[in-house]
Amino acid sequence: MRNSLSVLLFLIIPALSYAQGESSFGIKLGGYVKNDIIFDSRQTVALRQGHFLLFPKGPQFDVNGNDINAKASFHFLAIQTRLKGVITAPDALGAKISGYLEAEFFGNSDLNINTFRLRHAFVKLTWPKTELILGQWWHPMFITDCYPLTESFNTGAPFQPFSRNPQIRLTQAFGNLKVSAAAISQIDFVSTGPDGASSVYLRNSVIPELNLTLQYGNSGDTKSLLYLFGVGGNYKKLTPRLVTDKNFQADETVNNFAGMAFLKIKLPKVTFKFEGIYGQEFYSMTMLGGYAVRSVTDTLTGSWNYSPIDVLSFWTDIHSNGEKWQFGIFGGYSRNLGSKEVIERIARTKPTQSSLEQIYYSRGSDIDYVYRIAPRVLFSPGKLRFSAEVEYTAAAYGKPDSKGVVQNEEIVGNLRLLLGAYIFF
Repeated sequence: MRNSLSVLLFLIIPALSYAQGESSFGIKLGGYVKNDIIFDSRQTVALRQGHFLLFPKGPQFDVNGNDINAKASFHFLAIQTRLKGVITAPDALGAKISGYLEAEFFGNSDLNINTFRLRHAFVKLTWPKTELILGQWWHPMFITDCYPLTESFNTGAPFQPFSRNPQIRLTQAFGNLKVSAAAISQIDFVSTGPDGASSVYLRNSVIPELNLTLQYGNSGDTKSLLYLFGVGGNYKKLTPRLVTDKNFQADETVNNFAGMAFLKIKLPKVTFKFEGIYGQEFYSMTMLGGYAVRSVTDTLTGSWNYSPIDVLSFWTDIHSNGEKWQFGIFGGYSRNLGSKEVIERIARTKPTQSSLEQIYYSRGSDIDYVYRIAPRVLFSPGKLRFSAEVEYTAAAYGKPDSKGVVQNEEIVGNLRLLLGAYIFF
């Protein structure tokens, strides 16, 4: 009932605003209906019943030595169907005022798949050389002018940062140079820790996630060449626990840093995009990585300290620029570089040798590297679009050593065949 009411309000609001006639306030409704048909050659680590693919599951053997995860699957869903509203309002504070609202039927978890959920919602103030965004939008490490146009909804994850976050973002233009600074919180895309995936670890650190990004490019007025390149830095502080396993107050934190560089070159008939990312605690950005418990600092209280897991990732996306037909290919590679410090084996509850273990709060702590290659073709006759993509993703599974670097890896691969059908409005 609540979900139906949300959809109804989304549809009624535009009608009410347009009923004002020549009023300077309104909302323009748009979006699309989409259906995906998916085949996987292997069981996968994914979201929403396999729709949002990350990488294939590792080997899991039964009593006869058969790999349980070496089993194909098939599915089709329409949960990407999306509604969006572009909002206009009277000028204020010397700025152009606008807003954006976007939602879809993807749900926030597998438990509420097919339900209406918020994607983006922000207010934007635009001055001649300054822009201020307040609300939920793409994380600054997802460059909206330079990201993969894959047919798969993962949009290049886990090689490309993928996260939407509540934020305050200020962008200042200096000619062709734009400098953006942002303070960021978490809601759907969150870090993980002793209590599972949650925004509480960032909230309890008091300091929001901070980002600074610089990008330089031409205005796009020229038809012969459009270029864009930039760099960015990110800082995130987490507080994994407020109490130890022995019921003592805890306030240990873990600091995480990340950087990126990206390049886009658009020629008349083809576009090239490249990005490299290096850093820590990419779990909340749907990538490999996170952190580990480094050691016990006080055996009496059970206090811990932590060590971030370093990750290096690259991707490239090349595609034609045709309006009716478009051909493209995506390639990505991500590697788990482990920790700069030794990750000790510690006892969680029983001080016996058998209970000693390394403790990771990360994605893919048993993966050395992941790579993907994904060619695609799109056909767009008017408001319709039909698409096909072949996506091969391989992951090298093994066991982490004393610094979290995975050894003795075994490579498993998944071949995904994806067909999509859209109607835009």
